[in-house]
Amino acid sequence: MTLKNRLLTLGGAVTLALTLAACGGGTEEAGDPVAETTTATAGTTATSSGAPADGEVDAAHNDADTMFAQMMIVHHEGAIEMADLAVEKAGSEEVRTLAEGISAAQGPEIEQMTSWLEAWGEDSAPMGGMEGHGGMDMEGMSQEEAMAELEGLSGAEFDQRFLELMIAHHQGAVEMSETELADGENPQALELAQKIIDDQQAEIAEMEQMLESL
Repeated sequence: MTLKNRLLTLGGAVTLALTLAACGGGTEEAGDPVAETTTATAGTTATSSGAPADGEVDAAHNDADTMFAQMMIVHHEGAIEMADLAVEKAGSEEVRTLAEGISAAQGPEIEQMTSWLEAWGEDSAPMGGMEGHGGMDMEGMSQEEAMAELEGLSGAEFDQRFLELMIAHHQGAVEMSETELADGENPQALELAQKIIDDQQAEIAEMEQMLESL
């Protein structure tokens, strides 16, 4: 084979290799937009659920949600006031520990419900105050009357009366939460209402056992 023929053959081989490489590169490039589109679609799906991120307040609410938050804030404040008194005056360590747990649990819930009302543009207290609202009385006594009675007791007498009044107070919270579950709309408020029912029913059972052992 002459030198000229060898060069022609070599040139053809190089041309063929470059053509195949170009075809292969074109296949990869054609696939990239598909992958990118799939990734973009997945990202859009993941962020378009409409659910609020952690720490954000769901704006959807109705009058029942507003009333639940307003009333439960005041109700929790009353429970904390009673619990803090029990931490000072309880005759038994068991009652004191229970009171500390009540105060520790309900403080953060007050902050949570306050943030909802602010985000919803609602007042922090119900129209007309708390008069006439169910779940706010303890054996026919107001918060002020219950506190006055407890402040006049000590030792085992205090423990017994505190447990009796706190059971009634918790029953009021359960009643209010059940109303929220029936009439409310906001998912976060409904979730808290169920939590309050679960937590306070458990504490009611615990306090009833304490009363039996006094």
